[in-house]
Amino acid sequence: MSAALVGYSSSEEEEEEEKGGTGAAAQGPPGARWVRGVAGVRGSRRERAAFLFLLLFLLFLVLIPLRSHSAGRPRLPVPTGLPGDPDPEEAVNDDSSRHGGRVRGFPHERGNWATHVYLPYLAQEEFLELLELLVTRARTYVPSLAAMEEFHLSLSQCVVLRYHWIEPFVRCLRERLATFHRFFCVADQVKVYTNQNKTRTFIGLEVSAGHFQLLELVSEVDRVLEEFDLPTFYKDPSFHISLAWCVGDLAGRLEGQCLRELQDIVDGFEDSAFLLRIQWEQIHCKSGNKYFSFPLR
Repeated sequence: MSAALVGYSSSEEEEEEEKGGTGAAAQGPPGARWVRGVAGVRGSRRERAAFLFLLLFLLFLVLIPLRSHSAGRPRLPVPTGLPGDPDPEEAVNDDSSRHGGRVRGFPHERGNWATHVYLPYLAQEEFLELLELLVTRARTYVPSLAAMEEFHLSLSQCVVLRYHWIEPFVRCLRERLATFHRFFCVADQVKVYTNQNKTRTFIGLEVSAGHFQLLELVSEVDRVLEEFDLPTFYKDPSFHISLAWCVGDLAGRLEGQCLRELQDIVDGFEDSAFLLRIQWEQIHCKSGNKYFSFPLR
């Protein structure tokens, strides 16, 4: 029984060995006696406790260098391709020089997706001719002005969605917007805008007719944004289609005389009343590099 209880022995065995007993362990080879001595120290309990403490202390001294060595090893790389991680083509570069000097309204973070709800406008050839006339005249006041390449009318601010929110957000939008019909509006008033941070200035065509339908759409989009605890649209929105932009707050240069000249160009453009009467047929939602369409009835 004593062989199974490593490190412990009966009092009779201790007495025999203290007297130079001739048990199997005492008569064994030196190596066997050394192992038995480590497994169970003979003597008083105080001596055994002191010996065990010494063993633990020596073990501690051995493990500390090993742990320090392992801590210095390079960690395994974090796995990629998890949900919410951008694909290589989605990687964002915050260098403003690569984006015409534009500055982000909020910092980019992995898993955050810039999201925007809007009415897309497919420009006709006549509209692009009008645009060229307007930008050419405006550049005599602000040479850095650049024409927009795509056109839309915003129904929301640019908000941040986490990756796992995109699908339920789009589903809620689709449900809210399912009953809306196609409609017309007129965008024929030239106006100058700046973004909230005053880092960019825009020239746009403000809507002069069709506010009621647009406000109804915004109301439904706002309800979806509130469900996801996101900022809603502006209180008194000035619905418009942006035509051109430049870096910085240069509204002072474009307002006044420049603005009057631009409005004269619009008013005198052939068939401008027909050209700037726009029919909206669908709503878009852009989240990161993903596009979602909601056709109007």
